[in-house]
Amino acid sequence: QVQLVESGGGLVQAGGSLRLSCAASGRTVGTYPMGWFRQAPGKEREFVASIDWSGSSPSYADSVKGRFTITRDNPKNTVYLQMNSLKPEDTAVYYCTAIGPTMYWGQGTQVTVSS
Repeated sequence: QVQLVESGGGLVQAGGSLRLSCAASGRTVGTYPMGWFRQAPGKEREFVASIDWSGSSPSYADSVKGRFTITRDNPKNTVYLQMNSLKPEDTAVYYCTAIGPTMYWGQGTQVTVSS
């Protein structure tokens, strides 16, 4: 099975930065596309960013394009989300996902951006 554990969330002022990490375990998880979603109060869970097994062709939601960067370190089975120029509207619980036979999810990490 696949297990995902997020870390790196916290409180930051608008304009600041945070780096989220997702540590993955599982026999074949290194071959899976992976990504980040987020969910704010009163809103649906939304796509943020994704990356394939090779690190090629990352994709981003329009709302974060140019500010967030997704990367992966396959020897460490870890995916990162570098978040710069944070805005209050980025406040949400951020979830890591791996796309295998099914979608696997982490527990989420809270990101709060103050104005």
